Amino acid sequence: MEKAELLDQIKKAMKAQDKTRLSILRQVNQAVKQVEVDERRDATEADLTAAIKKLQKVMDEELDGLRKVGAEAHAERIGELSSQAEVLHDLLPAQLSGAELEDQADEVITRLGAETKRDMGKVMAELGKITNGNFDKPAAARYVGSRLG
Repeated sequence: MEKAELLDQIKKAMKAQDKTRLSILRQVNQAVKQVEVDERRDATEADLTAAIKKLQKVMDEELDGLRKVGAEAHAERIGELSSQAEVLHDLLPAQLSGAELEDQADEVITRLGAETKRDMGKVMAELGKITNGNFDKPAAARYVGSRLG
């Protein structure tokens, strides 16, 4: 997703009066603006994805904390955070998984000449670079581990 698309989604959420979605989109937009101001450059798609992931992490931590304290007392806030987390999840690019992930992993293993489990970190790091971190990491680790002797 690019910044123009984010701004377009903000307009659509405003027209639809979807307060939950609008709130999250504005938070993402604010995080992206902060990157632009701090680093004095235009935000990239990677910056946008990083902002979404950071917001998602903060939200997940708050949800976990509320659930540990007591779900009954904070049921309304937990519901609100859950719906916001769902919006954030929808904003993220689709994660690479299944056969596509295995094909990418095979290509990286071949290109790097990886043969032993010691090379697993290099393979996983290269997969991260190729996919901008948008891949099923546990599945990739299992597959790469099974391929390396």
